[in-house]
Amino acid sequence: MPKYVIAVIGASDASEEELSAAEQIGEIVAQAGCILVCGGLGGVMEAAARGAKKNNGFVVGILPSRRKSDANPFVDFALPTGMNEARNFLVVAGADAAIAVGGGLGTLSEIALALKLGIPVISLFSWRLEENRLSGVEYIEAKDAQDAVKKALKAIEKGATRWA
Repeated sequence: MPKYVIAVIGASDASEEELSAAEQIGEIVAQAGCILVCGGLGGVMEAAARGAKKNNGFVVGILPSRRKSDANPFVDFALPTGMNEARNFLVVAGADAAIAVGGGLGTLSEIALALKLGIPVISLFSWRLEENRLSGVEYIEAKDAQDAVKKALKAIEKGATRWA
């Protein structure tokens, strides 16, 4: 049975640096025996899923459309929601931790939803939030892919997750 569920969130239109980091994160998440959940489309989502598949990981894609065929080719289980951006809640709600890689407003909404649910968020090249507004939540900056997964696992294992 997998240890934890880690959401990888980020933009479909990402930089090469973000895509490379997301792929490395996916590899490390799978290597750690965790399930990777993402939005199931391109960009950061596809890169993370591709990385997870390199290490025989299991990838869940929560799709904004009603078509399973919209999922990137590295998704093992595609959940078509027909919810458009509202599906962002589902991407993070079942995760033990989330790793944000870059991202725009959709990623910001996922960060906010995760934090509101008490799910720790690790930030890599992502949004800077005002520390004085983050009382009681875990929004942790990472320096690279390895550090991001390490910090996510540490946050989960110290009891930040509701599911373990």
